[in-house]
Amino acid sequence: MAIERTFSIIKPDAVRRNLIGKILTKFEEAGLRPIALKKIHMTRAQAEGFYAVHKERPFFGELVEQMIASPVVVQVLEGEGAILKNREIMGATNPANAAEGTIRKEFALSVGENSVHGSDAPETAAQEIKYFFTDEELVG
Repeated sequence: MAIERTFSIIKPDAVRRNLIGKILTKFEEAGLRPIALKKIHMTRAQAEGFYAVHKERPFFGELVEQMIASPVVVQVLEGEGAILKNREIMGATNPANAAEGTIRKEFALSVGENSVHGSDAPETAAQEIKYFFTDEELVG
């Protein structure tokens, strides 16, 4: 497998509960390292733009509200097979279906407040990274 970069968000529900370090540890222990990381408070425009692919879905409004409710941590993770590895570490979107030891199984409150977001493909990862980071901020 090749070294890849993927995008990750530690969502407001996890940030509010002081889980940033625990979640970062899970990524690092799996061989992913953050090469860019910042804590931000997303604006409505940022959240709506980022999740525009879901605009027609019934949960879009709730998703935007959750993402702007309090700060998030946005980050770029790098490592061997980073996209798939990140998805495995996160676990299924519904924490009830997530495997033991995954972030969502351990920390998610619900399907909506599921603690983390991760890119699902190389193209998505590239778009999402550029949405929040400049090339100069990627310091891996």
